[in-house]
Amino acid sequence: MIDEAVPETRGASDRTPADRTATRTIAVWDLPLRLWHWIFAICVLTAWFTPTVYDHLHRIIGYTVLGLLAFRLVWGISGSRYSRFRMVGVRLRAAPTYLWNLRRGITGRYIGLNPAGTLMLVALLLSIAVSAITGALSVTVTFFGVWWIEDTHHYSSDAVIVLVVLHIAGVVLMGLLQRENLIRAMITGRKRIRGHL
Repeated sequence: MIDEAVPETRGASDRTPADRTATRTIAVWDLPLRLWHWIFAICVLTAWFTPTVYDHLHRIIGYTVLGLLAFRLVWGISGSRYSRFRMVGVRLRAAPTYLWNLRRGITGRYIGLNPAGTLMLVALLLSIAVSAITGALSVTVTFFGVWWIEDTHHYSSDAVIVLVVLHIAGVVLMGLLQRENLIRAMITGRKRIRGHL
């Protein structure tokens, strides 16, 4: 299991019993990443519900999604510690074992994304990228009406929604297994330190 070290709280021996049982948290998700996450989620869902009926809005949202994807790639290289992609390869290799152990309720403890979360991040970013790029291509002179562009856009968009549902289910499941509100963590940016309930 790959776990990231969490700094010890200073003066642990001087704390009262009440202090020792109080919840300790650590900053994990920085503000730019949290804003990106929620704006991205709103844009993806808006794009899903607007094709053909609100085509102009659908296109604007599509271009916005492309811009947000570009920001995430940059932030994955230059952002704060838990925003970077530096552990993606390691976590992806650990994902099959992690998912297998999850059947028995073994979740491990990760401050950043766990291997299942990393797998979902990669799957969502790739499927959304395919959907957004093919959507943008489908309104160009060269690719307008090209069947494989339109089909790829349609099927990748469907895949995105399936992955979003799995992502939400996974967040709820992990929150229950680890007794931690992961949705609140993506709002506040803070997660509970290992050993504190």
